[in-house]
Formats: sequence, C-alpha cells, structure tokens
Amino acid sequence: MEVAGDARRRREVETRILEKVGQVISEIKTAKNVEQLICALHSLALLLFPVDSSLILPTLDERFRDQLLNATIPSANERSEWWQVFYRGGGAAFPTFARVLLLDVASNWLACFPISAKKHVYDVFFVNGPPMEVVQILVPFLQYNGNGNAVDVNAVQSNTERFLVLCLLENHGVLQISREFGSSQRYGDFSKAQLQPVVSRVAQIVASIPDKARPRAPTSLSSHSFFRQITFQLLHGAQARDKNLADIEATSHNFDMNGMLLFVGETFSRICRRGASDVLLGELVPHVLGHIRSFSSSSIDSVMADLFESDVGSQFWLNIMGAIKDPYAFERISEQLLHQLSTERATDTETYWILWILFNRIFKNQPSVRSLFLDKFLLWKVFPFCCLRWIIQFAVFECPPVSNSLTKGCVTYGLLDTMQRLMAVWSKKEFVQSAPMEQQAYVTAAIGLCMEKISKEELEKSKDAMHSILQGVSFRLESPTYLIRKMASNIALVFSQVIDPKNPLYLDDSCIGETIDWEFGLSKPEKGTLSSHNHTEKHTDETKRLSTSQTEKDLNYSTNQGRGKSEKHESKKLSQFKLLDPDEIIDPATLNYGSASDKDEDEAASENSDSSSDSSLQPYDLTDDDTDLKRKLTQLVDVVGALRKSDDADGVERALDVAEKLVRASPDELTHIAGDLVRTLVQVRCSDLAVEGEEETAEEKRQRALVALLVSCPFQSLESLNKLLYSPNVDISQRIMILDVMTEAAQELADSKTMKPKHQSRALISTISESQAWFLPSSKGPPGAGFWKEVSETGTPLNYSNRYERELPLKPGQIRKGKMRRWSVRSANVLENQLEWTQNRFPVYSAAFMLPAMEGFDKKRHGVDLLGRDFIVLGKLIYMLGVCMRCVSMHPEASALAPSLLDMLRSREICHHKEAYVRRAVLFGASSVLVSLHPSFVASALSEGNLEVSMGLEWVRTWALDVAESDTDRECYTMAMSCLQLHAEMALQASRVLESGESSLKSKSIGVSSNLSIGTIKMPFSNVEY
Repeated sequence: MEVAGDARRRREVETRILEKVGQVISEIKTAKNVEQLICALHSLALLLFPVDSSLILPTLDERFRDQLLNATIPSANERSEWWQVFYRGGGAAFPTFARVLLLDVASNWLACFPISAKKHVYDVFFVNGPPMEVVQILVPFLQYNGNGNAVDVNAVQSNTERFLVLCLLENHGVLQISREFGSSQRYGDFSKAQLQPVVSRVAQIVASIPDKARPRAPTSLSSHSFFRQITFQLLHGAQARDKNLADIEATSHNFDMNGMLLFVGETFSRICRRGASDVLLGELVPHVLGHIRSFSSSSIDSVMADLFESDVGSQFWLNIMGAIKDPYAFERISEQLLHQLSTERATDTETYWILWILFNRIFKNQPSVRSLFLDKFLLWKVFPFCCLRWIIQFAVFECPPVSNSLTKGCVTYGLLDTMQRLMAVWSKKEFVQSAPMEQQAYVTAAIGLCMEKISKEELEKSKDAMHSILQGVSFRLESPTYLIRKMASNIALVFSQVIDPKNPLYLDDSCIGETIDWEFGLSKPEKGTLSSHNHTEKHTDETKRLSTSQTEKDLNYSTNQGRGKSEKHESKKLSQFKLLDPDEIIDPATLNYGSASDKDEDEAASENSDSSSDSSLQPYDLTDDDTDLKRKLTQLVDVVGALRKSDDADGVERALDVAEKLVRASPDELTHIAGDLVRTLVQVRCSDLAVEGEEETAEEKRQRALVALLVSCPFQSLESLNKLLYSPNVDISQRIMILDVMTEAAQELADSKTMKPKHQSRALISTISESQAWFLPSSKGPPGAGFWKEVSETGTPLNYSNRYERELPLKPGQIRKGKMRRWSVRSANVLENQLEWTQNRFPVYSAAFMLPAMEGFDKKRHGVDLLGRDFIVLGKLIYMLGVCMRCVSMHPEASALAPSLLDMLRSREICHHKEAYVRRAVLFGASSVLVSLHPSFVASALSEGNLEVSMGLEWVRTWALDVAESDTDRECYTMAMSCLQLHAEMALQASRVLESGESSLKSKSIGVSSNLSIGTIKMPFSNVEY
C-alpha cells in the first residue's frame, strides 16, 4: 500500500510541476518587461531551491515587491520532493524549461537582468541542479546554429559556455557526477552491464566539451585546461572516497563494479582518445608518486607489497588501471606514464612500486597486459633507456631493485622466455635491414641488460639462444654502419663474459671497460644527433646544397678507418693539385727523400763539415753499408718492379713512398706505364707487407698514388680500373678502394685549376678590310709586341712616306737595365693577357668515369654480386656516380649523363633495395642529378618532347614522396624531403625559362611547338604542371 501511495503521490507532484512549468513559460512569452520575467522565474525557483527573496527586492519596482513577499514558501521536504521530480522525474519538465531559459531568455532578456536576479532566479536552475542532468542538456547547445529561428546564436553559445564553467569547474560538477555513480541510492541496484552504457554516455558528453566549444570560448574550456581540471577533481574525489571506506576487506570484484571507478576509468579513456594523455599523466603522476613516497620513507621493500594491499588509501591506485577497458587508452596511459616518470626523474625503486601498484594485479591476470609489457614495450616501442630498465625490472625480473640497480629475482623462467623472443627477432637479417636505427639500438640494449643477469647454465638451457646470438652478431658485423657494428660488439662482449668471464671478447676498442654503453650515445643530445658514420664528405654545391652530410659520411664508409689527424692533414695537402711549370727541370732522384727531417739535414751538414776538416776525422760506420747501397727509385718502371716483389717488404714500402711524387711529376713514360702501375697498386697487399701498426699509413700512400694517376693520366688509368672493378680477381675491399679513389680523383679534377690560351673570337670568313687602317704595317709579330706608332722624321723637310715603330719583347736571356721586371716560375714569353684560368677539368673525363662503371652493375659474376651480397659496393658505386654528377654541375656533360644515371637508379632492384645504405645512396644520386642539370636544359627537353628526361625527373618526385611517407629509416626520409625541395626548385627555375621563352616567341609572333605539352614537371604541393 505504501508503494502504491508513493507512486500516486509522485504522479500528482509531476502533474503540478508540469502545470507550474507551463504557466511560467507562458508568462515568459507574454512578459512586457524584465521585472515580470524575474517574478515568473522566482515563483518556480522558490518551489525548488531555498531562495533568499530579499536579495532580489532592491532590483524591482514597488509594484512587484509585494508579489515576491507574498509568495508561499514550501517546506524543506516538499522542496526536496519537487526538486527530485523536476530534474529526475523522467518527464519533460527540466529539458523543456531549460530550452526556454537557454534560447528565449538568454537571447532576449538576459542582458537586462540585474546581477543578483541573474544569479538567484536564472543561474540557480543550472548551478543547483544535478550536474549529470544539467551537462546532458547544456552540451548540445554549444553548437546551436539557430535552425532558422530569430535567436541570437552568439548569446546562446556564450551563455552555455558560462554555465559549463560554473557547473563543472567552479562547482566541481565532474566530481559530483563520479560520486553520484558511486552512491548506492540511485545506482546501487544496477549491475555492471546496466551501469556501463550510462557511464560511457556521460563520460563521452563530458569529454566532448572542448571539441564543441567555440574557438573564442573561455580558456578554461580549452582542451588542456579543461582536462587538467576534471582530472584533478576525479583524482582527489577518488582518494577521498578511499579514506572514507568502512569495509577495508572489499574485494577487487566489488571495486570493479563500483560506479565511481567505472566513470573515472571511462573518462580517462575518453581523454586519451582525444590526444590529451600527457595532460592526464601530468596530473596523475605527481599524485601516485607522492603516495609511493609516503610509504617508501618509512618502509622496507620486503613489506611494501603487503602494506599497499592492506592500505585503504591505496585501493584506488590498485584498481584504477583495471577500470580502463579501452585497449588504446590503456596503452597510451602506460606509455605516457613511463615518459612522465622519466621527466620527473623518479628513482628506480620509486618507479618499480608505481608500476607495481598500478599494474601488478592486471599484469598477473590479463595476458594482454603481459603481452603489452613483454612484447610491445620491448620490441616495437622505443623508450628512453631509463624506461627500458624499469620495464625489464618490473615485467621481466618481477622483483624490486636493490640500490636503484637492476636486480634479478628468484624466478628466472620469465627472463629466459623474454630473451629468447627478443633474440628471435634481433637475429633476423630483415630486422637489421628494415628496422629504424633507434629501434635496433633499443632491442639490443634490452637483450644486453637481460643477458648480463643470466648464467651460463641458464643460457645453455635456452633453446637456440646461442645460434641466434651468433647469427645476429655476424649479420651486424657485415653492416657498413658503425653503430650497428657496435651493437654486435657489445652483444658479443656480454655473451663472452657469460660463457667465460676471464676471457672477454673485445671486437671494438670502445667496449673496453667495466660497464657497457647500452645507450649508444642516442640519449645524449649535447653531443649532437645520432651519428653512425665515420668520414665527412667535403664536396658540396654551395648554391644548391643538399642537407645530407650525415648520409654522405655513411656512404663514405671505406676499409681504412681510424686515420690519425696528422695523416688526414697530410693527405689533404698532397691531394691538392699543384701547378707545375712545364719548362721546369726536375731531378727524379730528389723526389725520394724530399721530405727528410731537419735532423737528417743537420746530420748531413755535419758530416760534410767534418769531412772537410782533418782535425775532426770520425771512424766510418760499416753497419750502414746495406742501407746506403740500396738503389733509389727514380723511374716509374722501377716502382712497378718493386711493387711486384711481394717478398721484399722494404722495396714495396720505398716504392709506395715515392709513387705519388713520381706520378705528380708527369714524366714522359707515365702514359705508357699508367695501366700497369694502376693494376699493380690495386693488387698489392699493404696489410701483409707493412710493419705492424703502419698498415693504414701504407694504405693511405697507395690510395694517394692511385688518385695521382687518375688525375695525371685519366684515360689510361680509368681503363685499367674499370676492368678491375668487376674482375673476379679482386675482393670487396679492393672494389671499395677503387670506388673511393675514383671519387677523390673526380673531386680533385673538379677543384683543379689550369691555364689555357684565351679564346679570341675571330671571323669565320676573312675580309679585305682589316680592323686597322690600310696604311699601317701588319700587326703580325712575336707574342707580346706592342702597337704601331707613327714617328716623325728629322733632318729633311720632305717626307715621301710615314715611319712607324713598336716595342718588341726581350729575347731569352736579355735583361733590360733600369726597368722593373716581374719574376715568375713560368717562361717569360707566356703573357697573362694571352692566357686564362680555367676550373674543373673533370667534365672532359666524366663519361670515362661513369659509363663503364654503370655498364655491368646488375650482372652476377663469379665473386661479384652487387645487387645481393655486395650491397656495400653497390652503395659506394652509386655514391661515386652522384659525386661525378655534382662535379659536372651546370656543364653540358651533365645533360648527357643524367638520363643514363636516372635509368640505373629507377631499376626496382636498386631504388627498392632492402638495405637502407643503398637507398640513401640512391637518394644522394637522384639529388645530385637535380643539382647538376641546368634549368635551360630541362626546359628545352620538355619543349622538345624528350620523354626520357621528363619521365626520369617525374620518377624522382614520386619515388621521393613514397620514401618520405613510408621508409622506416630516418635518414632516408630526411634525404627524401631534401630531394623534394631540390625538385621543386628545379621545376620552378625550368618553368621560368619556359615562360620567358613563350613570351619571347609570342612577341615575335612565332608559333610554339605542339611537343611542348608532351613532357611535364609537377611541382610538389601544387596543382600546376609545366
């Protein structure tokens, strides 16, 4: 009977409320002034809220004050009953009335409201209402567009934003919503399945507010500020609720069913889905870190777990991650948590207990969480090194650290399983080829940290672990990248320490020491960006420079690394081409010991002075006879003979010492012996013949001699080198050396200067009339003769002819006294006004450098497999071709060689090569083509319908776009963006040439060829085609 009476009572109240709401809405519609409107709102507000009417009276006229004072005030129970029915009765009372308040009143009357009346009879309907119902009414009006009604849309939206700030932020409305979900009065009988849709809908509405707010909305509704404030409310409210729990024996299941926890977890998920996980963790980490520190200051690690389980204030942290059901949000929160802890500089112990209190329960019970930590966070994500150590300590070792260092737990099966999974991926060749450098370093560090804590017996029990380690190390030692080889060295060192601690295996000098650098220099920005290369490429075009210096270093990888600074400086000096006077007489014998030290010269001078004095005779040292009797090498034929005597190490060394100087002297025999000398220098084994520790010096001398041969006698030397490049009788190191020598020689030829006769334009058809008067004598004469001048005769008054004189140059050996002369190493009869300096001798030899090398790159021969095993040689070859293209930049030879090079680079086996080393070389080569082509050539190729050039340039653009979007190597997509920039600049310059050509043709009324539209160049980020 009581239930039936309550229901009847409720229906009666609903009827009365609906009648009252209808009456107030009618009065609002018919109000003539703002006082009538205030009185109508006051009559309904008095039934729902404890309104103090005295605060409104001063704002009204005398005729309306009696109406407010004579209003009937309901009791507290009646007011509560009316409030419940008005907001939560399930009818249309509040939604209908709120629509009138937000549209009609806000648009037409709200600006006229006094401040006190606005607060007590208008704002009160939203501020004092239940936030859950209020927010569901307000949020749709953030994007209200009028729907064709005569409503001030701006006033409606700004008023709605004001209410959201008041209700949710200033009055902590989100906290009230979470408490309402956690209360048993309304949702106590709801099951999890019934409660979840309601929680998801409300959380979705709350989280969507920043997205729906206007750009000029209050800053507190911006994404960062709004999410930070509601996160702060939820964290404080949840922790306060934990402290007030009476039943501390509540199980995990009861907390999972708790509506408050569900709402917090769902709201956090929605925040992460909107890209604000950093804001969320910015509030969460200080709270949980402070909670952990409050325990760690007075507890020991062995009892920390029991303290957290029994502590009432820790129940929220123990269950919050279990309340987040969205896998994406869970992963983003976990990932951002580690990054935030790294920023907060938390210790290893603090971080372990933070991970434990948040993830321990679900880590043990949910396989997806274990997979997230043990697979995704160790294999496919890249965290800072400190985060990697935290992940391994929590998920692999599963025990707290000791003294903030990695500590192995009692249970080791997880360690072995994890290391086997990591090794299975790390040892694959595809991982070495395709994985980014940061990921490879990250996985290598994870394996190394795990292996440091494993024993020899445990390693022997693991399945295929040793085979995977050896396979992964061997693959990485073959890489041209120093950083990848260092990874192999570190793993090999740790592996050897596990097998035999007394005999560690050092494959790299940098590994020597007690600790191993598992960061590989990647987390030290003060030392610069990631650098996995060894040498710097010097030749760049200053006007169109490609920002690929790191890649050029990598591509400049060669077999002779670790040269000293003095050797590099000496190499730079000797590699510069020095002009020699062709008339100068050189004694080849002086070239052998021209670089003797001052000490030797002083000793020689002392011996001469001693020998001239009878009083200072010294005994002759017969032990030096063998050294003195050694024949000095003064001819290139002798050098070749000495180099071929592999059993005479001293003779080979002396031949290498003088080879470059003899070649630079350009003797007459050079052209005849250049081929034999090149083959002999390539085939000599410096490492076998040189003294231990001086192998690099001998190798340096050999390379300098080869460079000198290519510069002094290009055609004959290139003929031999091109045959040796693909010969089965040379190994990979020799092929790399050949390409390095060709690269250096091309750069030296491009940088060299020569003097040639100045070109003087002359008429192709001789004419009778000359440039000077007919009566003057002929201008023919010896070089350097002056101009004819008329001289007046003296002594006779009659002159039947004119007399002319001119100055002639001095004869060889003749000296004019009293005159200033210019001294030079060149002959006196060579005058500067008849000679000119020319730079870049390389274009003449460019075809001989490039075409033979490109001819057979894709053929697999005995010992030669450039597309497969010998990818380093392929990368060096492409790099050499790119350098050659840059050396002929803006020359006609570039336009002739560019199509062939582009055709080579377009082949699928090259541009889509598995090795990033080759792809970087291809990008460098394509960029070099763009730099070297003159815009006028590109324009003429397009106007003439040269499809080979236009299709090649279009391929560069499309392929570079594909690399920039999909390549996993960081340097590859960086170079691709630079390549696109060069392509855009080239297209712009070519389009200007075309436009100027078209305008000149139109001004002369000349028709443009129809082939102009055959070739096109697309400019990136534009729809314009040329």
